[in-house]
Amino acid sequence: MPLLGITASRIAELLASPSPGVPAYRWLAEGLQLLIADGRIPSGYALPSERRLTESLAVSRTTVTKAYSVLGEAGFLTARQGSGHLATLPAGSRHLGVGGALLPDGEVAEDFLDLTCAASRAPAGTAEAYAAAVAKLPRYLAGTGYATGGLPELRELIAARYAERGLPTTPDQIMVVSGALAGVSLAVRALTRPGQPVLVETPSYPNAIDAVRRSGARLIPLPVEPTGWDPELTTATIETTKPAAAVMILDFHNPTGSLMPDAQRASLATALRRAGTVAIIDETMLEVRLDDPPTPLPLAAYLSRCILVGSSSKSHWGGLRTGWLRVPRALLPRLLQARIADDLGAPFLEQLVLTEMLSHSAALHPERRDELRAARKVMTDRLPEAIPGASWVVPAGGLSLWVGLPAARASQLAIAAQKVGLLISPGPQFAATHGLERFIRLPYKDPAPAIVEAMSRLGRAWRSQQELPSSTRGQRPRSVVA
Repeated sequence: MPLLGITASRIAELLASPSPGVPAYRWLAEGLQLLIADGRIPSGYALPSERRLTESLAVSRTTVTKAYSVLGEAGFLTARQGSGHLATLPAGSRHLGVGGALLPDGEVAEDFLDLTCAASRAPAGTAEAYAAAVAKLPRYLAGTGYATGGLPELRELIAARYAERGLPTTPDQIMVVSGALAGVSLAVRALTRPGQPVLVETPSYPNAIDAVRRSGARLIPLPVEPTGWDPELTTATIETTKPAAAVMILDFHNPTGSLMPDAQRASLATALRRAGTVAIIDETMLEVRLDDPPTPLPLAAYLSRCILVGSSSKSHWGGLRTGWLRVPRALLPRLLQARIADDLGAPFLEQLVLTEMLSHSAALHPERRDELRAARKVMTDRLPEAIPGASWVVPAGGLSLWVGLPAARASQLAIAAQKVGLLISPGPQFAATHGLERFIRLPYKDPAPAIVEAMSRLGRAWRSQQELPSSTRGQRPRSVVA
């Protein structure tokens, strides 16, 4: 099978213009390194021959030879007999999602495929955004470095995005935090007291459930089916329990991928308003739109006592660790006071990086959207063979499938999968109380070859545990989920 490659003419289109005073070989090496790191030249792709690149860029052969040598020394290029030069990454195969992304190095082997983390690589342009941010950083160094609400220019961009979505917002309503999870935790602690009832969905994002649990709240579980929420059950649960707060994910719900429509949001808002409940809505997956479903209004357009939680981790990159809250003015003093007792503010550099990124687009990068669509298709094509009889609803957005198994053996399957080098998250990890043994979550955030191999290993794991007793004999699958 011939190697995939990138043409010299395409590289010429992608490279930035040479910088004055920078040696040609250094400009070329740094430009190619950036393209490989960004994924615009995928790892494993063949680069053009030195002769073709020399002709396309109108540079000397020595320039290209030296640039390729620099890339090789940095680990971004390998020379293979008969195949020329191949793009690589210094981290080896880890960029495909192998190993335990959320575990310390060494806890699992490098060749493990990790489907417990629903987050993707950085999009094209990330390194440039960091470079621009570093260039702007000196103007802030004369200050204290603290900004409890966040950098004004970032807050303005986030507020403008809410306005575009039909929700007028001013920058003073925005509070920048160190990720969505930190935002959810802050809001719950600031607005509830230990022992008060707090509504949480089940299944839901496990770390958010744990954040509510750690606050001392009494969890009120609200079931979410693979097809979404039951409006009557939702209203009845709220009316009966009158929760102090409700922590929910309405946009490409994690893990089911469901998107709550406008009519149902209006009904939910009415029930919450009557109960005096503050809504804390996690919109982390909002911008991960893969298809074109109708775009509902934010819940805050229907309910004034509503805190919206946003994040750059899914739409841009988890390494930014930057999120935000949109807070009603009446609740701002309580949130700010709680924030001061926490960490005083988010790091400036990452805020500057996100400002650069949002100034270009708040949405998922088009190239990344295409990659996710392709990976989703590969997974749905391979799943029937891996687990005959499995069921799922293809989500219009988000990063994973919520897969129903033919039998309630999710935890046992996760243990069997680990034995064949695959890490998956069984349904019980997403449960607010118990149950969900018939489900697993499968992120499709990796390139197609990794998805193909993951489905092969999943199939082997499923077949290996079919004849075993249902008991896991005290074993527990890996519990770290993102």
